[in-house]
Amino acid sequence: MRTELCDRLGIEFPIFAFTHCRDVVAAVSQAGGLGVLGVVGFSPEQIEKELRWIDDHVGDHPYGVDLVIPSKYEGMDLGNIDPEVLEKQLQDMVPKEHRDFAAKLLDDAGVPELPDDQDSGPELLGWTEATASPQLDVALAHDKVVLIANALGTPPAEIIERVHESGRLMAGLCGKVHQAVRNKEAGLDIIIVQGYEGGGHTGDIGSMVLWPQVIDAVAPTPVLAAGGIASGRQAAAAIAMGAQGVWTGSLWLTVAESACEPPQKASYLGATSADTVRSRSYTGKPCRMLRNEWTEAWEATDTPDPLGMPLQGMVTSNAMSRVHRYGEQAQQVAFNPVGQVVGMMNEERSCRDVIQEMVEDYVDACERLSTINERA
Repeated sequence: MRTELCDRLGIEFPIFAFTHCRDVVAAVSQAGGLGVLGVVGFSPEQIEKELRWIDDHVGDHPYGVDLVIPSKYEGMDLGNIDPEVLEKQLQDMVPKEHRDFAAKLLDDAGVPELPDDQDSGPELLGWTEATASPQLDVALAHDKVVLIANALGTPPAEIIERVHESGRLMAGLCGKVHQAVRNKEAGLDIIIVQGYEGGGHTGDIGSMVLWPQVIDAVAPTPVLAAGGIASGRQAAAAIAMGAQGVWTGSLWLTVAESACEPPQKASYLGATSADTVRSRSYTGKPCRMLRNEWTEAWEATDTPDPLGMPLQGMVTSNAMSRVHRYGEQAQQVAFNPVGQVVGMMNEERSCRDVIQEMVEDYVDACERLSTINERA
């Protein structure tokens, strides 16, 4: 299970693990894959702390960092201004009605307010170029970071240039063929194509239909397949289509090393593939998550419509903090992003075991095809 990207990145298996948990990043990279830390919710100071820890625990293995700079977002016409100034201007654009509605949903669900000594922190996370640029500064200061990915759209040219000047590879996620072509034309080294089944921000075209179209459209640029991958045979299908590896995310939410709180992990382990929904209710862009009272409430006809990104994320900033602190009481209104493969996530395993089982399953699938071909 080795492709050209393995050689370029210095990894054993073309299994990429997107996660917000530093322990998972280190464990996956140590097991032969490439752990990728999603830093959208971290301040630059927090990122420095996380990456320093990974550097100390990953050994000689590389890892990656994932940013979120949408190609379109509210306030992008304001330019790459000071993050604090941008946050204040965006806060003025958020209707009080939306803040009141979000607070009422949590109050009705019995989720306590944050203690007086706990601040929910900045409302504007790394959803803009102004806030993501300082995050990139930190990532590029760590030598073991070999890949920078952008999770939403084609990143600004300045970001791509900085990554390339540092000697790293730049990847970008997409959910449509024209988006993939735009990423290639912008000079990205790797195209990550995610199908409808995927968790978090995802499009509306199924993986089996989308993957081969993108692979053909951007060739010879390497493609990582994403959306609905939790086993080696699914990885084998993607590589058989021409992908150079797989980008996985949901799979790592329930591993032993995951930082998910026990109530959230229990929600994932008990869910089926029919329990997810694409909703704009937490971030402002279509995001696949577990369906619950929160997602249903924002879809009702007599309630506010979700705002665009990053305004909706600013509305829900306090809710995320309350849900994180009071997970046991908050699951009916919690933000639990996950793909449809949640129905295959039925037990807690270590990252090393997940990687090993994927590789073995991949080999079995390839041998099964070889046997069929030999008989033919």
